[in-house]
Amino acid sequence: MENEGVLDSSVLVLNKYFAAIRVVSVRRAFCLLCKRIAEVVSVDDGSFATYDIDSWIELSSLRSSFPADDDVVRTVSLAIRVPRVIRLIGCDKLPKERVRFNRRNIFARDGNRCQYCGKKFPTNELSIDHVVPRSRGGKSVWTNVVCACTRCNSKKGGRLLSEAGMKLTREPVRPASPPVLNVRFGSKKYQSWRHFITDAYWSVELRED
Repeated sequence: MENEGVLDSSVLVLNKYFAAIRVVSVRRAFCLLCKRIAEVVSVDDGSFATYDIDSWIELSSLRSSFPADDDVVRTVSLAIRVPRVIRLIGCDKLPKERVRFNRRNIFARDGNRCQYCGKKFPTNELSIDHVVPRSRGGKSVWTNVVCACTRCNSKKGGRLLSEAGMKLTREPVRPASPPVLNVRFGSKKYQSWRHFITDAYWSVELRED
């Protein structure tokens, strides 16, 4: 992969107690490592090991020590393995609410599928639809918003489902954990995140109208 794409991928950030607090880009993760305020957390068969930036670069030089399909960042003289988890050495900050009610998470929850016709679309061909229209008293909450394609959204308009003769492919629900993270868990490269993230941790009350 080219460095640009790799640098924009994701790294899980832990506090000094190994509690997940946020997600940053690989670019930002390397900045924190180079400033020596963070260390890499490597997970191997359930065991954790930590490395400062120098030892991580040294380990990366031993190409046989990590899977051949792992992402790397290349410089003129080095190929550095991309960390997937880092720990802020002096940070005791506790995690705040994580399941944010926003467009990105709604699209991730619904898997970029129109919840009326069931077909998958690119993000730019989907919109957010209120199942019960706001003009009819519907609220902007997890259980009343879904992804809808242009055709279905136009067909439904400002009507109730019964009035439009339409049905949902599945009822919208409030995610127990961030749907974007669930999508990432489907990728092998992010499997190590599971050791630091649980449903209980991510289940927080949202502010909705």
